[in-house]
Amino acid sequence: MTEQKMVRFQINCQKGKKVEAELLMNQKGYVKDGIHIEVTERTVKGCRQGELRLFIDQETLSESHNLSMETPVRMYLQMSEYPEKITAMYLFNEWWTRPAFVEKLQDIPNRTQVLFFRYRNRCACLIPMTGSKFKTYAVPGTETEFCLEMTACIGGQSRIEEPLYLSAEAETVTEAVHKTFRLLAEEKGICLREKRRIPEMFRYLGWCSWDAFYTEVTEEKLRQKADELLEKQVPVKWMLIDDGWFSAKDKMLYDFIPAKKKFPDGFKSMTDDIRKKGDVRWFGVWHALGGYWDGISPDSDLVSKEAAFLYRTAGGKIVPSPKTGSGFYSDWYEALKREGIDFVKVDGQSAVRLYFENCFPVSEAARGIHQALESGAYRMDGAVINCMGMAMENILARSVSAISRNSDDFVPQKEGSFSEHLLQNAYNAVYHNELYCCDWDMFWTKHEDAVKHSLLRAISGGPVYFSDRTGDTNPEILKPLVYKDGSVLMMERSAKPTEDCIFTDPLERGVLKLHNTARWGNNGKGGGIAAYNLTSEQQAAAFTPADIPDMEISDQYWVYDYFRRKVFSLGRNDRYIDTIEAGGFAWYVILPQGLNGSSCLGLLDKYVGFSAVESICEYENMEVIVLKASGTLGWISQKKHQKVMVDGIDVTEKVKEHGELYSVSLPETINKTVLSINW
Repeated sequence: MTEQKMVRFQINCQKGKKVEAELLMNQKGYVKDGIHIEVTERTVKGCRQGELRLFIDQETLSESHNLSMETPVRMYLQMSEYPEKITAMYLFNEWWTRPAFVEKLQDIPNRTQVLFFRYRNRCACLIPMTGSKFKTYAVPGTETEFCLEMTACIGGQSRIEEPLYLSAEAETVTEAVHKTFRLLAEEKGICLREKRRIPEMFRYLGWCSWDAFYTEVTEEKLRQKADELLEKQVPVKWMLIDDGWFSAKDKMLYDFIPAKKKFPDGFKSMTDDIRKKGDVRWFGVWHALGGYWDGISPDSDLVSKEAAFLYRTAGGKIVPSPKTGSGFYSDWYEALKREGIDFVKVDGQSAVRLYFENCFPVSEAARGIHQALESGAYRMDGAVINCMGMAMENILARSVSAISRNSDDFVPQKEGSFSEHLLQNAYNAVYHNELYCCDWDMFWTKHEDAVKHSLLRAISGGPVYFSDRTGDTNPEILKPLVYKDGSVLMMERSAKPTEDCIFTDPLERGVLKLHNTARWGNNGKGGGIAAYNLTSEQQAAAFTPADIPDMEISDQYWVYDYFRRKVFSLGRNDRYIDTIEAGGFAWYVILPQGLNGSSCLGLLDKYVGFSAVESICEYENMEVIVLKASGTLGWISQKKHQKVMVDGIDVTEKVKEHGELYSVSLPETINKTVLSINW
């Protein structure tokens, strides 16, 4: 963001008092009518941080006109340079963000919490800040002014000493985002994504009960689903029992234990039986941050048993306390562990503002409740799926938990829902991935968009799970995503839009291209670009290998068009142009060329099969490749082999040739495999 000079304020106080003020940034502040205001900007580690100091004089033995709860502070910051393009990541409800592609400051949506700017010769990322008590949003500005609003969700405040915004500039949006979030993580004392531990179960294929049964989940239905997965040899390793499993009354939690009518003997016998019969190792359950949507029932025994850990809000709800709530979560999770439960999905997290309005400042409440949740979750070894929690006060309050949902729900029976689901996940990941392993939600394998969804999960870099109803699971849709033992071929980070897509609405024109990388060979990195045409017309899709900034650098790359089984070579900055039909999609695997001008694609029947390549030893006329598993092996080369061996057995006669693409089909196993190619 360019330098701001003049700042205009609108201050809303209690009793209807309104104050308008104007001052210069980094100059002597405003002092009038008992209000003191000062705005400064400083440079911290390559970022610019704006800060606000506001004080309201307190009258002795008389009522002071302190700040109102609703929009206490609005400020307009003058911009000396206008961005050419703006992408605003705004909260379209309490829980989730999505992009708005605008060109005017007046068109920035309300409740925008991350902004990407493109100028003539650079890009920028600006984050309206969440402080110790107040949070800041960007809202519609004027023709030349950028507008911010602050709120603590509690009235009567007389003092603000808070950060306003954090901004950074760089050649690309990716670099600018990285600068801001590295500093944010340091200032907030939270981990970046690479420092967070992904719980073991989320590296395997999972299944969730939500879209199968919704709130009508029962023990009988879960057992039937487990039997189906076993019969179809779908290697699911974890099952998530979603909403509907516990005792509730009027949308309030009534008891820690499962509902007797649905689970007569609790979970333990069921989870033990399913584990013994098949591949499932882990079970998880869903709950809302407040227990259930409206908290904990005042008629329940929990209110007395957990009294030390609960809080009655100004609105009358009983919920875990931001100060002592770790005891509540710890007690609940200890009871669940005895029932054979290994992890939790915690929903409704951005309800913090709704729960604690006029009780605690919103940022303080979020920080306290997430500390309580993460502290209690040590009973689950920290295995939590954070969900419905993309308000910035939630994002910046979790210290260590790794998994965070990245979009609104997959809605299987809503026509055209795929495009919105993809849009949210793709653009949210641009910033959300800096801190979290992003969960792109479940999907159905029996669905008109099943293949589109499966590819999306393959490149998501997060957990992979589905939610088919009993009898509906199609194993063929899942096979390209996982090894035979159910472990996910997980990419290194979240898939993100290429830089040329960040400021263009893919629902209107063009193709949305997503890139990601994965380990390949000897500490190298391969990558890929998925292209989705979300419009109703044929579109051109163009890319270069250099569009994947963190991929291994090479002069020449091989590109494998996964669905067409087509290969071609590109220089790092060579541009390839393809045509994508209306509603169509493509997946291009891109690998550096080796010494012999070849690249091993690994497992051809997996979307990210190249990540199965563990090591490559290159000699003048030979390559020895170690793979993590076996299956249909593939490689690309301009030279035809003289001899091919697998685990010391000559398979030369079994090799199939498709131009420069070679393959040999072997039984799928989870055993390491050595492929030797003599040229």
